[in-house]
Amino acid sequence: EAFALSENIMKVYSGHHRKGTKERIYNYRLCRARRVVENVFGIMSAVFRVLRKPMLLQPENATLVVNAIAHLHNFLRRNRRSRDLYTPPGSFDRDNLGVITPGSWRADTEENAGLMDLDEQQEAAQIVPQEIREEISNYCSQEGAVPWQNEYA
Repeated sequence: EAFALSENIMKVYSGHHRKGTKERIYNYRLCRARRVVENVFGIMSAVFRVLRKPMLLQPENATLVVNAIAHLHNFLRRNRRSRDLYTPPGSFDRDNLGVITPGSWRADTEENAGLMDLDEQQEAAQIVPQEIREEISNYCSQEGAVPWQNEYA
């Protein structure tokens, strides 16, 4: 596996789980969240090309740049007119009964995604990653449940 379960990296529960179980719901919601993040980062890196390569900035300045891009993204998505210009129909990946149609942003960013491998950090975790995953899966199955999740998970 490329990355182990950690405080900052959540992974799906391995194996097959019955429909409606908290593990299957968690896996579904985690996969859905990943698709949303991939789409948003893909759109942002296609428009704000500074995200396509490593930033030669001090971490605090890189944080300012990323926050500015996130604010601009949210601002452009706020009303229909700017949303249609910034992310016209077909921009995002679409899921049609389990068949994923790639969004148009992928054609513009596939060759140069701008992501670098993270250095492995050997810091002692204050919270065990499995406990974090368990807490998230409990939340998704209880108070964080959405009405349609049992149909898909």
